[in-house]
Amino acid sequence: MSYSVGQVAGFAGITVRTLHHYDEIGLLAPGGRSHAGHRRYDDADLDRLQQILFYRELGFPLDEVAALLDDPAADPRAHLRRQHELLTARIERLQKMAAAVENAMEARRMGINLTPEEKFEVFGDKDPEQYADEAEQRWGGTEAYAESQRRAAAYTKDDWKRMQAEVASWGERYDALMAAGEPPTGEAAMDMAEEHRRHITTWFYDCPYDVHQGLGGMYVSDERFKEFYDSMRPGLAEHLRDAIEANAARHGA
Repeated sequence: MSYSVGQVAGFAGITVRTLHHYDEIGLLAPGGRSHAGHRRYDDADLDRLQQILFYRELGFPLDEVAALLDDPAADPRAHLRRQHELLTARIERLQKMAAAVENAMEARRMGINLTPEEKFEVFGDKDPEQYADEAEQRWGGTEAYAESQRRAAAYTKDDWKRMQAEVASWGERYDALMAAGEPPTGEAAMDMAEEHRRHITTWFYDCPYDVHQGLGGMYVSDERFKEFYDSMRPGLAEHLRDAIEANAARHGA
């Protein structure tokens, strides 16, 4: 039994373009061709695609996935055991985040005034005030910091709720973008970077492209910011930084 590229794309929930890309880079070459030269995938190809998508879902770059799958000493069962362990850890982390969201929703339903910690509870166990003194030392004399403080002081509970919903939606869509194998220099990733920049401008301070580039570098170099973005999906911080750079270049910055 063999399957067309369209059938395989439908089975796996990915695009034909993604399968073509995997073939072009040698990650997943179809086992056969039709008389007309079209790609045909057999069961072994589908098994390999499943392994690829497992690793991609866990945030592994394509080159690392290829190295893992092409290791002659690797046991397919060992791949599954490793993926199971990584997925289990990710599920546990997401369950904790879901519990934090439920707590925040219940507090809002009961009309409880939110503390700064509760405002950001949706993002996990990170304390938004933990680095407040450092932030003031680093940026306290800047116009952007003053504007951010002024705006934040005026926000209501509904404002924070809308802001968090935007961040959650953005994170889910960026996760899906990476799962689909979209490169940071592609239009989709650059559009997400632009949405990220506009979110900052809307809620905190004017964020021109050069400032956004500086933030992108900090998301990777500062472990605290990197941890925040990578909690949405492993590798997201670096992917976003590269998308921010590509988006800035697209706009002539």
